[in-house]
Amino acid sequence: MKDRRSKLDPVALGFTSKRRRTPGLRREEVAQRANISTAWYTWLEQGRGGAPSAEVLERIAEALMLTQVEREHVFMLGLGRPPEVRYEQRDAITPRLQRVLDRLNPSPALIRTAIWDVVAWNQAATALMADYGSLAPENRNVLKHIFLNPRVRASQRDWESVARYVVGSFRADVVRAGATSAVGDLVDELCRRSADFARMWRDTHVHASQERVKHIHHPVLGPFSFEHSAFAVDGRPDLTMIVYNPVTEADLDKVVNALASA
Repeated sequence: MKDRRSKLDPVALGFTSKRRRTPGLRREEVAQRANISTAWYTWLEQGRGGAPSAEVLERIAEALMLTQVEREHVFMLGLGRPPEVRYEQRDAITPRLQRVLDRLNPSPALIRTAIWDVVAWNQAATALMADYGSLAPENRNVLKHIFLNPRVRASQRDWESVARYVVGSFRADVVRAGATSAVGDLVDELCRRSADFARMWRDTHVHASQERVKHIHHPVLGPFSFEHSAFAVDGRPDLTMIVYNPVTEADLDKVVNALASA
Protein backbone atom coordinates (compact mmCIF):
# COMPACT_ATOMS: atom_id res chain seq x y z
CA MET A 1 0.00 0.00 0.00
CA LYS A 2 2.89 2.34 0.73
CA ASP A 3 4.29 1.82 -2.75
CA ARG A 4 0.89 2.43 -4.32
CA ARG A 5 0.18 5.68 -2.47
CA SER A 6 3.63 6.99 -3.43
CA LYS A 7 2.56 6.81 -7.09
CA LEU A 8 -0.64 8.84 -6.73
CA ASP A 9 -0.74 12.51 -7.65
CA PRO A 10 -1.99 14.52 -4.64
CA VAL A 11 -2.93 17.55 -6.75
CA ALA A 12 -5.08 15.46 -9.07
CA LEU A 13 -6.90 14.15 -6.02
CA GLY A 14 -7.53 17.57 -4.52
CA PHE A 15 -4.61 17.86 -2.10
CA THR A 16 -1.89 20.50 -1.96
CA SER A 17 1.57 19.79 -3.37
CA LYS A 18 3.41 22.02 -0.87
CA ARG A 19 5.93 20.80 1.72
CA ARG A 20 6.11 17.14 0.72
CA ARG A 21 9.26 15.25 1.61
CA THR A 22 8.22 12.18 -0.41
CA PRO A 23 6.12 11.76 -3.56
CA GLY A 24 2.52 10.64 -3.52
CA LEU A 25 -0.19 10.79 -0.88
CA ARG A 26 0.43 11.02 2.85
CA ARG A 27 -1.05 8.36 5.11
CA GLU A 28 -3.56 10.81 6.55
CA GLU A 29 -4.72 11.66 3.03
CA VAL A 30 -5.35 8.00 2.18
CA ALA A 31 -7.17 7.64 5.50
CA GLN A 32 -9.29 10.67 4.67
CA ARG A 33 -10.21 9.28 1.27
CA ALA A 34 -11.06 5.90 2.82
CA ASN A 35 -13.00 7.48 5.72
CA ILE A 36 -10.95 5.71 8.40
CA SER A 37 -8.63 7.02 11.11
CA THR A 38 -5.03 7.82 10.27
CA ALA A 39 -3.83 5.64 13.16
CA TRP A 40 -5.83 2.65 11.90
CA TYR A 41 -4.52 3.07 8.36
CA THR A 42 -0.94 3.43 9.65
CA TRP A 43 -1.27 0.20 11.61
CA LEU A 44 -2.60 -1.60 8.56
CA GLU A 45 0.25 -0.36 6.39
CA GLN A 46 2.73 -1.50 9.04
CA GLY A 47 1.08 -4.88 9.45
CA ARG A 48 -0.31 -4.19 12.91
CA GLY A 49 -3.78 -3.86 14.40
CA GLY A 50 -5.32 -7.17 13.30
CA ALA A 51 -7.28 -8.11 10.19
CA PRO A 52 -9.44 -5.35 8.65
CA SER A 53 -13.00 -5.92 7.54
CA ALA A 54 -13.88 -6.42 3.90
CA GLU A 55 -15.65 -3.04 3.96
CA VAL A 56 -12.50 -1.27 5.15
CA LEU A 57 -10.37 -2.99 2.52
CA GLU A 58 -12.86 -1.95 -0.16
CA ARG A 59 -12.62 1.68 0.96
CA ILE A 60 -8.82 1.54 1.02
CA ALA A 61 -8.76 -0.05 -2.46
CA GLU A 62 -10.93 2.80 -3.74
CA ALA A 63 -8.81 5.41 -1.96
CA LEU A 64 -5.61 4.03 -3.49
CA MET A 65 -7.28 3.56 -6.90
CA LEU A 66 -6.15 -0.06 -7.06
CA THR A 67 -6.54 -2.11 -10.21
CA GLN A 68 -8.63 -5.28 -10.07
CA VAL A 69 -5.49 -7.42 -9.73
CA GLU A 70 -4.10 -5.17 -6.97
CA ARG A 71 -7.45 -5.22 -5.18
CA GLU A 72 -7.51 -9.02 -5.22
CA HIS A 73 -3.92 -9.12 -3.93
CA VAL A 74 -4.76 -6.81 -1.01
CA PHE A 75 -7.75 -8.98 -0.07
CA MET A 76 -5.66 -12.14 -0.18
CA LEU A 77 -3.06 -10.53 2.09
CA GLY A 78 -5.57 -8.99 4.47
CA LEU A 79 -8.32 -11.63 4.64
CA GLY A 80 -6.89 -14.71 2.95
CA ARG A 81 -9.62 -14.70 0.30
CA PRO A 82 -10.47 -12.79 -2.88
CA PRO A 83 -13.01 -9.94 -2.76
CA GLU A 84 -16.60 -10.34 -3.82
CA VAL A 85 -17.04 -10.16 -7.57
CA ARG A 86 -18.02 -6.74 -8.91
CA TYR A 87 -19.56 -6.83 -12.36
CA GLU A 88 -18.40 -4.14 -14.77
CA GLN A 89 -20.01 -3.98 -18.19
CA ARG A 90 -17.32 -3.45 -20.83
CA ASP A 91 -18.56 -4.61 -24.21
CA ALA A 92 -15.56 -3.68 -26.38
CA ILE A 93 -13.04 -6.38 -27.22
CA THR A 94 -9.48 -6.06 -28.46
CA PRO A 95 -8.41 -6.66 -32.08
CA ARG A 96 -6.35 -9.60 -30.76
CA LEU A 97 -9.51 -11.36 -29.55
CA GLN A 98 -11.23 -10.77 -32.87
CA ARG A 99 -8.24 -12.29 -34.67
CA VAL A 100 -8.53 -15.37 -32.43
CA LEU A 101 -12.18 -15.75 -33.42
CA ASP A 102 -11.34 -15.33 -37.11
CA ARG A 103 -8.62 -17.98 -36.92
CA LEU A 104 -11.18 -20.45 -35.54
CA ASN A 105 -13.11 -20.53 -38.84
CA PRO A 106 -14.67 -22.84 -39.99
CA SER A 107 -15.76 -23.52 -36.40
CA PRO A 108 -18.43 -21.00 -35.40
CA ALA A 109 -17.17 -18.98 -32.43
CA LEU A 110 -18.40 -15.99 -30.48
CA ILE A 111 -17.71 -14.01 -27.33
CA ARG A 112 -20.49 -13.19 -24.90
CA THR A 113 -20.65 -11.11 -21.74
CA ALA A 114 -21.66 -12.33 -18.29
CA ILE A 115 -25.24 -11.33 -19.10
CA TRP A 116 -25.03 -13.24 -22.39
CA ASP A 117 -24.86 -10.33 -24.83
CA VAL A 118 -22.86 -11.37 -27.93
CA VAL A 119 -20.12 -8.79 -28.50
CA ALA A 120 -17.92 -10.54 -31.10
CA TRP A 121 -18.23 -13.41 -33.58
CA ASN A 122 -16.57 -14.92 -36.64
CA GLN A 123 -17.80 -15.53 -40.17
CA ALA A 124 -18.84 -19.12 -39.42
CA ALA A 125 -21.06 -17.92 -36.57
CA THR A 126 -22.71 -15.47 -38.96
CA ALA A 127 -23.34 -18.21 -41.52
CA LEU A 128 -24.62 -20.86 -39.12
CA MET A 129 -25.92 -19.08 -35.99
CA ALA A 130 -27.09 -15.53 -36.66
CA ASP A 131 -26.10 -12.44 -38.61
CA TYR A 132 -25.17 -10.53 -35.46
CA GLY A 133 -23.71 -7.67 -37.46
CA SER A 134 -27.14 -6.82 -38.87
CA LEU A 135 -28.73 -6.66 -35.42
CA ALA A 136 -28.88 -3.75 -33.01
CA PRO A 137 -26.62 -4.41 -29.98
CA GLU A 138 -29.61 -4.76 -27.64
CA ASN A 139 -30.92 -7.62 -29.81
CA ARG A 140 -27.72 -9.69 -29.74
CA ASN A 141 -28.57 -11.38 -26.45
CA VAL A 142 -28.51 -15.21 -26.49
CA LEU A 143 -31.66 -15.55 -24.37
CA LYS A 144 -33.59 -13.22 -26.66
CA HIS A 145 -32.63 -15.44 -29.59
CA ILE A 146 -33.66 -18.63 -27.81
CA PHE A 147 -36.99 -17.38 -26.48
CA LEU A 148 -38.10 -14.63 -28.86
CA ASN A 149 -36.85 -15.75 -32.29
CA PRO A 150 -39.11 -18.39 -33.92
CA ARG A 151 -36.41 -19.34 -36.44
CA VAL A 152 -33.90 -20.10 -33.68
CA ARG A 153 -36.52 -22.06 -31.78
CA ALA A 154 -37.34 -24.13 -34.86
CA SER A 155 -33.66 -24.88 -35.46
CA GLN A 156 -33.26 -26.71 -32.11
CA ARG A 157 -33.78 -30.47 -32.14
CA ASP A 158 -35.03 -30.43 -28.52
CA TRP A 159 -35.89 -26.80 -27.80
CA GLU A 160 -37.29 -27.40 -24.30
CA SER A 161 -34.12 -29.12 -23.11
CA VAL A 162 -31.88 -26.49 -24.72
CA ALA A 163 -33.91 -23.62 -23.25
CA ARG A 164 -33.82 -25.09 -19.73
CA TYR A 165 -30.07 -25.56 -19.97
CA VAL A 166 -29.62 -21.97 -21.22
CA VAL A 167 -31.70 -20.48 -18.39
CA GLY A 168 -29.92 -22.53 -15.72
CA SER A 169 -26.48 -21.69 -17.07
CA PHE A 170 -27.38 -18.02 -17.47
CA ARG A 171 -28.58 -17.81 -13.87
CA ALA A 172 -25.34 -19.37 -12.59
CA ASP A 173 -23.16 -17.09 -14.74
CA VAL A 174 -24.98 -13.95 -13.60
CA VAL A 175 -24.59 -14.79 -9.91
CA ARG A 176 -20.94 -15.81 -10.36
CA ALA A 177 -20.19 -12.50 -12.10
CA GLY A 178 -22.00 -10.41 -9.49
CA ALA A 179 -24.32 -9.14 -12.23
CA THR A 180 -27.70 -9.86 -10.65
CA SER A 181 -28.75 -6.22 -10.60
CA ALA A 182 -27.56 -5.72 -14.19
CA VAL A 183 -30.00 -8.25 -15.65
CA GLY A 184 -33.19 -6.98 -14.01
CA ASP A 185 -34.50 -5.20 -17.11
CA LEU A 186 -33.57 -8.12 -19.39
CA VAL A 187 -35.32 -10.67 -17.16
CA ASP A 188 -38.41 -8.46 -16.85
CA GLU A 189 -38.60 -8.06 -20.64
CA LEU A 190 -38.22 -11.79 -21.26
CA CYS A 191 -40.85 -12.63 -18.64
CA ARG A 192 -43.29 -10.21 -20.31
CA ARG A 193 -42.64 -11.45 -23.83
CA SER A 194 -42.17 -15.19 -23.25
CA ALA A 195 -44.38 -17.35 -21.03
CA ASP A 196 -41.84 -20.17 -21.47
CA PHE A 197 -39.02 -18.04 -20.10
CA ALA A 198 -41.16 -16.87 -17.17
CA ARG A 199 -41.99 -20.50 -16.36
CA MET A 200 -38.39 -21.66 -16.51
CA TRP A 201 -37.07 -18.63 -14.62
CA ARG A 202 -39.46 -19.40 -11.74
CA ASP A 203 -37.95 -22.90 -11.45
CA THR A 204 -34.70 -21.33 -10.10
CA HIS A 205 -32.61 -24.19 -11.48
CA VAL A 206 -28.90 -23.60 -12.11
CA HIS A 207 -26.49 -25.50 -14.34
CA ALA A 208 -22.74 -25.36 -14.63
CA SER A 209 -21.50 -24.68 -18.15
CA GLN A 210 -20.26 -27.92 -19.64
CA GLU A 211 -19.00 -29.39 -22.86
CA ARG A 212 -21.90 -30.82 -24.84
CA VAL A 213 -23.10 -31.52 -28.36
CA LYS A 214 -25.39 -28.94 -29.95
CA HIS A 215 -27.75 -30.11 -32.69
CA ILE A 216 -29.26 -27.50 -34.99
CA HIS A 217 -31.21 -27.61 -38.24
CA HIS A 218 -30.28 -24.83 -40.60
CA PRO A 219 -33.25 -23.77 -42.79
CA VAL A 220 -31.14 -24.07 -45.97
CA LEU A 221 -28.16 -26.29 -45.16
CA GLY A 222 -29.95 -28.89 -43.07
CA PRO A 223 -28.85 -30.56 -39.81
CA PHE A 224 -25.53 -29.94 -38.06
CA SER A 225 -23.92 -31.30 -34.91
CA PHE A 226 -21.36 -29.22 -33.00
CA GLU A 227 -19.28 -29.90 -29.92
CA HIS A 228 -19.96 -26.93 -27.66
CA SER A 229 -17.13 -25.64 -25.43
CA ALA A 230 -16.81 -22.49 -23.30
CA PHE A 231 -13.54 -20.78 -22.39
CA ALA A 232 -12.67 -17.93 -20.02
CA VAL A 233 -11.03 -14.92 -21.68
CA ASP A 234 -7.72 -14.05 -20.04
CA GLY A 235 -7.85 -10.70 -18.27
CA ARG A 236 -11.58 -10.28 -18.95
CA PRO A 237 -13.61 -12.10 -16.28
CA ASP A 238 -16.74 -10.56 -17.79
CA LEU A 239 -16.30 -12.44 -21.10
CA THR A 240 -16.64 -16.04 -22.25
CA MET A 241 -15.59 -17.47 -25.61
CA ILE A 242 -17.91 -20.12 -27.05
CA VAL A 243 -16.63 -22.46 -29.78
CA TYR A 244 -18.81 -24.84 -31.80
CA ASN A 245 -16.62 -27.51 -33.38
CA PRO A 246 -18.20 -29.60 -36.18
CA VAL A 247 -18.56 -33.17 -34.91
CA THR A 248 -18.19 -35.08 -38.18
CA GLU A 249 -16.35 -34.56 -41.44
CA ALA A 250 -19.73 -34.15 -43.12
CA ASP A 251 -20.60 -31.34 -40.72
CA LEU A 252 -17.23 -29.71 -41.38
CA ASP A 253 -17.68 -29.97 -45.15
CA LYS A 254 -21.09 -28.31 -44.98
CA VAL A 255 -19.70 -25.42 -42.91
CA VAL A 256 -16.77 -24.97 -45.32
CA ASN A 257 -19.17 -24.95 -48.29
CA ALA A 258 -21.44 -22.44 -46.53
CA LEU A 259 -18.47 -20.11 -45.93
CA ALA A 260 -17.35 -20.46 -49.54
CA SER A 261 -20.83 -19.56 -50.76
CA ALA A 262 -20.99 -16.55 -48.46
